[in-house]
Amino acid sequence: MIEQDWIWGLVGGLMIGAGGAVYLLGNGRIMGASGILGGLIDGSGRSTAAERLVFLAALLVTPALLIPLYSVDISTHVTDNWAVLVAAGLAVGIGTRIANGCTSGHGVCGISRLSLRGIAATVAFLVAGGVSLVVFRHILGVI
Repeated sequence: MIEQDWIWGLVGGLMIGAGGAVYLLGNGRIMGASGILGGLIDGSGRSTAAERLVFLAALLVTPALLIPLYSVDISTHVTDNWAVLVAAGLAVGIGTRIANGCTSGHGVCGISRLSLRGIAATVAFLVAGGVSLVVFRHILGVI
């Protein structure tokens, strides 16, 4: 039988792309998750705080609502090491602030708009992720 895990990635990608399109068409702004969260944290998004909170709540609630639809066990291969998870989360958060955006803003919305800044940032994300994987999994063995 042919491995069909790629279908979940395709479905997820289509959902993220559709969400980005709806967000852009609905309010004229890019769906960058780190910018939406960052605006709440630093106070720059006070005027759209309700919209930002609804978006973030949907990010948390939607996967829980979809659990009954899962007919197969979906393994994420995430480490059980909480220190690694916290360090990774902080590194991603700091990186998205330095890059002025995340994979949803630069990768999904930026590339689809042919933004050179989005394309360059996405290439940098992918290279950094590849280097991190080699270092942390194959050299240090922590993940």
